[in-house]
Amino acid sequence: MRDPKNIMEIAGLSPDFMGFIFYKKSKRFVGEEFSVPRGFPDNIKKVGVFVNESVEIVLKQVSMHRLDFVQLHGDESAELCGELKKKTKVIKVFRIDESFDFNSIREFNSYADFFLFDTKGDNFGGTGKKFNWDLLKQYDQQIPFFLSGGLSTENAHEAEKLKSMNLHAIDVNSGVESSPAVKDLKKIKQVQEILTSNFFSK
Repeated sequence: MRDPKNIMEIAGLSPDFMGFIFYKKSKRFVGEEFSVPRGFPDNIKKVGVFVNESVEIVLKQVSMHRLDFVQLHGDESAELCGELKKKTKVIKVFRIDESFDFNSIREFNSYADFFLFDTKGDNFGGTGKKFNWDLLKQYDQQIPFFLSGGLSTENAHEAEKLKSMNLHAIDVNSGVESSPAVKDLKKIKQVQEILTSNFFSK
């Protein structure tokens, strides 16, 4: 997200996390003059999204915007994640397709607070498409994960199938937008209602 009015509008719905993209090649890049709006609720965790950025630049943005998490969406090494983990909380993203080897991510276990599984595409960033969630049966569930990739009001209820897994959060983006980086309040409300009734209800 990047528009101050839209940020505060969605913040009124109390999502657990809100993401801000600091990758300049993304159509959702926050811009050079971005700042988190005054009055942003403390209970919402601020997540900065980065792609193959240096530790120094990431930590500069963490300090400037008081980010609670960094989400690493590129080819970052376990060593780089470890350096960042000393200063902030880390969400490491893995892009999933039929050939993905879940054994390859075990080296990140000590350096990430959460993993995020997204659909693999030709470029970094979301594809707006859902991957085959059956592949998650190959994951050892050691680190809690975020589920991403084409989630919307039409399919969010299907996350109920993953109740037995170590799923921590649902990541929605393009599926709840009216335009890039502008979130639709009505769609966000609908997703929250779907998840409350179908997944997170006790």
